[in-house]
Amino acid sequence: MLTHALSSPVVDNKRPMTKAVFKWAAVGAVLLLALYLTVALYAQNQTAFALLFLVVIGSAAYIFSSPKAYAHRYIYPSIAGMVAFIIFPLLYTVGIGFTNYSASNLLSQERVLEQLLSQRFQTGEERYDFKLYPTDDKFVMRLESPAGESWASAPFSFSELQNNALAVAPAEQAAPDAQPLAIKDVIKLKEDLKSLSVNIEGGASLSLAGLRNFAPMQSLYGLRDDGSLVNQQTGVVYAPNQDIGFYEGPQGETLSPGWTVTIGWENYVQVVTDPSIRGPFIEIFVWTLAFATMTVLFTLAVGLVLANILQWDQLKGKGFYRMMLILPYAVPAFISILVFKGLFNQNFGEINLVLENLFGVRPDWFSDPALARTMILIVNTWLGYPYMMLLCMGLLQAIPRDLYEASAMDGATPLDNLFRITLPQIIKPLMPLLIASFAFNFNNFVLIALLTGGAPDIIGATTPAGTTDLLVSYTYRIAFQDSGQNFGLAAAIATVIFILVGSLSLINLKLSKIKV
Repeated sequence: MLTHALSSPVVDNKRPMTKAVFKWAAVGAVLLLALYLTVALYAQNQTAFALLFLVVIGSAAYIFSSPKAYAHRYIYPSIAGMVAFIIFPLLYTVGIGFTNYSASNLLSQERVLEQLLSQRFQTGEERYDFKLYPTDDKFVMRLESPAGESWASAPFSFSELQNNALAVAPAEQAAPDAQPLAIKDVIKLKEDLKSLSVNIEGGASLSLAGLRNFAPMQSLYGLRDDGSLVNQQTGVVYAPNQDIGFYEGPQGETLSPGWTVTIGWENYVQVVTDPSIRGPFIEIFVWTLAFATMTVLFTLAVGLVLANILQWDQLKGKGFYRMMLILPYAVPAFISILVFKGLFNQNFGEINLVLENLFGVRPDWFSDPALARTMILIVNTWLGYPYMMLLCMGLLQAIPRDLYEASAMDGATPLDNLFRITLPQIIKPLMPLLIASFAFNFNNFVLIALLTGGAPDIIGATTPAGTTDLLVSYTYRIAFQDSGQNFGLAAAIATVIFILVGSLSLINLKLSKIKV
């Protein structure tokens, strides 16, 4: 008994020690993995992502290993998700807005220099056709000049060549019996052939000029001691301009591609000062604001009226009507949008066929700006009213019936009940949902992209801008459909959109006296 009593505390102490060892071993393994991945991201010039990964993993290791942060481990996954998928993309977008990041300024300066120095030009007119003959695990190259002279190499493998140099001598024997490599096999060896320098005995040094021939080639650009490039064909010197991110010549001409540089507030200033951007931006902003506001009003009006009708005691078959009215909400939005796109077709759509037969008119729904916007509001009202109807049906159930009975005794009309009882009772709990609907429709990209694509275009705009574009679709077209793909300008506009939507939502919340 005494032995057992003395040994039991030792056993109890081993278990917490073992648990602690395993815990810290797991934490150490996670940190080592995080450190490796962070270094790998940093090596790929992804500094922002490396920092994000280090912060998320490091904070997770601390929270899940420290007793002091025990209570935070339950909320940490949601906070980490918010940081990784909301805050970081927002900050990253804001950062891009201060750069010239675009399709022509996509790389780093080191990558641009490497690409420009790899460009070559042909110094002579002669091209030498070549064929590769496989011999065991090696190849034999045969060259033939336009004059019919032939040269051949000894058997070689690309991995064994010194300095990627291959010597060829006049061919004294006929071509090997083996069939030369087909063009598809030559393509597989393209990278090895591009780095190959073929030296003709007593003649020129040749480089790959095409998939079937070699020619005397020379680097198009040479690097000077001051960091500038000289065109070895024309002698023009191009100096690196860190303000615009290009190698620039004496007459202002630039070499493509360029690299990404910080340009400060230039993108934001361009939105405000450039008339060809400011005009379309203001027009699209006003339309976006009107579209989001009218959509909320129309869907609320239709949904509230239908909800009141479905609450009518004398209406039979309420379940059937309720199911049919909710169907637009059950059908995927992109299907409904494409169906309406066919219905509104100017030449073959059923809507125009009906209007032409009844009234003799055939509206240009997709080419007239006013009609295109009207069509968008009609479609979006159809897509959005079931949501409002469901909300109103639930809120109407909470209104005491005594109020309606009292108003009936006072001789109130249905309109009096709507504006004096129903709306005052439901508007306050409905307001946050109306604000959320406003914010959603402010950025309703899918509707515009599938229905009109932003058309018809705004005349005189230097950026791809349409009269039915919302700010979000306008930004998308600048970033991905413009010939220059100006990601920096698109990021600046996206930042402005975020500020506008956030400000409008906050103002609405304050006006509705909802605590935030």
